[in-house]
This record gives sequence, structure tokens and C-alpha cells, in this order.
Amino acid sequence: MTITEVRVHQVSVPLHTPWVTAVRRTEVVESLLVEIVDADGRSGWGEGVATWKITGDSLPGMAAAVAGPLAEAVTGRDPADLDDLCRAVGTAVVGNTAAKAAVDCALHDLAAVRLGVPLSQLLGAAPRLMPTDVTLALGPVAEMAEAAGQRVAEGFRVLKVKVGGDPVEDLHRLVAIRKAAGPGTVIRLDANQGWTAREAVRIVSQLEDADLGIELVEQPVPAGDLDGLAFVSARVSTPVAADETVWSPADLVEIVRRRAADVVNIKLAKSGGLRPARGLVAVAEASGVQVMVGSMMESHVGIGAAASLAAVTRTPYAVDLDAAWWLKHSPVTGGPSYEGPDLRLAAAPGLGITGLRP
Repeated sequence: MTITEVRVHQVSVPLHTPWVTAVRRTEVVESLLVEIVDADGRSGWGEGVATWKITGDSLPGMAAAVAGPLAEAVTGRDPADLDDLCRAVGTAVVGNTAAKAAVDCALHDLAAVRLGVPLSQLLGAAPRLMPTDVTLALGPVAEMAEAAGQRVAEGFRVLKVKVGGDPVEDLHRLVAIRKAAGPGTVIRLDANQGWTAREAVRIVSQLEDADLGIELVEQPVPAGDLDGLAFVSARVSTPVAADETVWSPADLVEIVRRRAADVVNIKLAKSGGLRPARGLVAVAEASGVQVMVGSMMESHVGIGAAASLAAVTRTPYAVDLDAAWWLKHSPVTGGPSYEGPDLRLAAAPGLGITGLRP
């Protein structure tokens, strides 16, 4: 039994609310869905999204990588050789981590479909309901406070607040959001590289003095400023998470060596898929660094794969997988779904995807 075809589907899905961070704004998710088909006509699905300012990937570039060297690496081979196939994907082309992730996840999905088990079960966990945080997009103070109240009323227990604009306004945002969300709601910050190291120390220290109960602050400084990340971690009590700084095990080892972060946000589009992401999880767990499983602005396809990884990852943090919640609809039929603040993995084989949405 062999892989006969690698199909590429470009989809565009509108968001119900604009997504705004310190580095970008979008009102639509434009995504590349990869479908790998075997000789019996069974399909496995994966996804890659274009994030120019984070991964550097574009839709045309991903499509070319998938249709060219990545398809060549897997076509004609037995999908049961999952580990070797994913290793071949990782070495077929330099960079292109989002494209690699799409193919890697599609291979995992196909393997689970062929075995008749959910993807999470293939990885080692039964499909289940998982709570996720929800993001408050960057905006005016009053709008973010109002959104916080709405999300709490909808049942979300963890808010991930986008900051990283004007430092003074960021402080005002957090005071208003805490008041609107109430004392029982967990609040995290995501600066998306928006501060300098000294700004981050000053702002986080002010938040600590104000007793706003911030659980952690994610990627306060630019991705390449590892010294700055360590500078912040050494000078604040609030746990610091690394996101854009961590792509590979070598990155994570350096963070551990410098004690630069307490938490790492592992994303499939950065690591290149489930196989390399599981390697990152193993390094983090062996080093005493906590893990958060997150995503880019992906649809239900990418979120399903990330949630399957989260199901087998020991983390004290609710998963950071609300991306598909922002979509007006899924681009596929089947797959994971949201039930209020919770993400439900499909109990069907693989990701539970039966095809493109009509």
C-alpha cells in the first residue's frame, strides 16, 4: 500500500472578529490544506498558514514546497513507515516549517485513519474535551475590557491578552481588563515581541505591584534577543514564556542553559510538525521547562493536530488553541469543534475530517 497523491487546497475563511497583535492584523485566515491520499483512496489532512512576520512563509512558497520536494519525499512510499517519512519531510527542504508541518500532520492523520483510531490515540491519548484560553485582540482599552467581560460570560476561564503597544496604555488595558474579568479569571499576557527588555521589566514590575494576578508574560522581547529574554526572566517574579524564540531543540537547549524562560509555547508551524514538536516536548520535560501548546491563526485542521499533541503533553496551562474559534466556519467537514470554552477532539479515525466544506 503506497501514497499515491499529495493534493494542495488553498482556502480562505473570514473571522467573526478582527485579529490584532503587536505585529499584524487580519480579518481572514488564508490557509493551505494538504491532503495525502493512499492507494485505497483514504486521506490524511494537514495545514500550513502564511505568517510573513513570524515564520516567513507565504502561500505560494508553501504550495511550491509541498508540490515539489515534500511530495517527492513521500509519494510512492508506504504510509505505515510514519517515522521515516516524517524524517524525510524534515530534510527534504531547508526552512519552510509551515509547509513541513502540513505534510507531517497529514502523514500522521493518514496513519491514524488507516489504523481506524483518532489521531490523539495514535499519539497516546484518548480524544477528549480540553479547555482552551481565548485571546483578546489588541485594541483600545474600553474595547478590550468589554471583550473580556463577554468572553468570561461565555464561559472562558483563561484570557490571553495581546499587549506590546504603548507601555503606558498597556498598563491601563490590564487594569481595565482585570476589573471587567473579575478576580477568578486567569490572565496571561502576550507581547508578541513588542517591548524592549527594560520596558518589559518596568511594565511587568508595575503589574506585580498593582497585584493584577498575571499568570505569565509571553515573548516580551524580540525573538532574537535571547539575552534580553534572560534579562527579563531574572528580574521579574511573573513566569516568562518563550514563543517566537523557540523553533528547534537547539533553541530550547540554549533557553535552558541561560535560564531565559520558564515556559515554552510549542507550535507545529514553527517546529515543522508533530514529530519534531514531540522532540521539543521531550527536551522541555527533561529540562524542567513547562510547556504550552499553541498555534498560529489556523483552521480546525491545524488546531486538531495541535490539540492531539496537547492531549499527550503534561502541562499546567490550559492549551492555547482558540484560533479556529475565531473563524465564521470550518473549511472542512468533520474534525474538532468548540463547545463554549472547550475544544472537543473528534472520536472518529484520524482528525475526523471527511472532506472540504461544500
